[in-house]
Amino acid sequence: MRPLRRALILDCDGYETPLFSADGRHMAIRGNAYDHSVEVFEFPSLRRVLATTLGDPSPGYPYPQEWLDQMETWPRHNIAFGPQPGVLWIATPRGVLVEVDVETRQPVEHEVLTGSRCSALAATATGELVVASSEGEVLLMSVLSDSSQAGPAGEDVASAAATGFLEATDEVPDDADDLEAHLVLTDGTRTWEADDLAAVTTASTTDPTWLQLQAAINKVRLAGE
Repeated sequence: MRPLRRALILDCDGYETPLFSADGRHMAIRGNAYDHSVEVFEFPSLRRVLATTLGDPSPGYPYPQEWLDQMETWPRHNIAFGPQPGVLWIATPRGVLVEVDVETRQPVEHEVLTGSRCSALAATATGELVVASSEGEVLLMSVLSDSSQAGPAGEDVASAAATGFLEATDEVPDDADDLEAHLVLTDGTRTWEADDLAAVTTASTTDPTWLQLQAAINKVRLAGE
């Protein structure tokens, strides 16, 4: 196995493992070390279709007690894709599951727990939702939908998405000493070639943090040459 040149770059660190929808058309990432964020990307295009912050204040650093309390309130493993295409589920501290259409961003709330909060959320291979509560309960829930793509149809779509991604990129050469020099990076909105990043010296406060740092480092480096 070798790395591919096409890569998604996120703004911070401390993200959870990405989750793919059953049909392979969306990828959701829960994180990061500083915010209770959720981002959803189309696959294979890697276009970002949803970005939101779940809690306020965010965990932050150096982690005052009130932020630590907030981190306990919002579980880190609280998102899942069910059987419907393009629908993300989010478990909340209020014992409510939020059903979100990632394209329209329309949420629908479902009361599932009374007197306890959701402590974790996951999905089975067949699309059922598994909800854990702060009281030690575990619920297995079926999602009723006429538009479900479970089974062979969903697998075909996922296979096509993976094939499309592979066809749109190349492998990093075996003799590559610097991996980053060969990557084509996207944040879900813009795309940067390695040469672009080596030359950038300006960035605004609305740009990703990593891009602001890259611009500052390049500016110092070029000034010393």
